[in-house]
Amino acid sequence: MIGCRHSMTINDVTPSARGCEECLKVGSPWVHLRLCRTCGHVGCCDQSPLRHATAHFHATHHPIIEGYDPPEGWGWCYVDEAMIDLPDQTAQLTPIPRYV
Repeated sequence: MIGCRHSMTINDVTPSARGCEECLKVGSPWVHLRLCRTCGHVGCCDQSPLRHATAHFHATHHPIIEGYDPPEGWGWCYVDEAMIDLPDQTAQLTPIPRYV
């Protein structure tokens, strides 16, 4: 995890929803999903109209996300602005609906 000081915040998490939590509530589309590795919040990426994963970081200061859908196996630390290697990949327990 070169370049990231937040590896101790990486947890095994249960995804909070089958898509972006907030987009599902308001009926908004998303492009890709990001999973908070501190608490399991599922939010949409910065290419999505509402950018909920980044909004979650700003609200909670949870630093590390995982590329969740499609499953990409990478992590990103918002604080250090660095790609990181994750110790494991979070499994998708059910199919993820596609919106964009």
